[in-house]
Amino acid sequence: MIHVIATVELVEGQREAFLKEFRCLVPQVRAENGCLDYGPTVDVATGIAAQGTPRDNVVTVVEKWSDLGALQAHLKAPHMEAYRPRVKHLVRSTKLQILEPA
Repeated sequence: MIHVIATVELVEGQREAFLKEFRCLVPQVRAENGCLDYGPTVDVATGIAAQGTPRDNVVTVVEKWSDLGALQAHLKAPHMEAYRPRVKHLVRSTKLQILEPA
């Protein structure tokens, strides 16, 4: 099993526009072979010191895949290729952490 934490830093004030487009993508990704979980999350203000300040211009995508091959196929899927140009103007950067259970 592979876990992915994708941190998407957005252009100031564009989080809702990004989420609107992203939410259209979610059902297609969840239907992919090997997708166990996939969804966007945003920071929650909790007052817990270790958390730090909530980030208003960040969306964190939490993913779970059956294996690395399923993740690699996802990255090349036609709906992903079509999605990237639609959000390019909203995204400053994307960082991936790809993890496996220890």
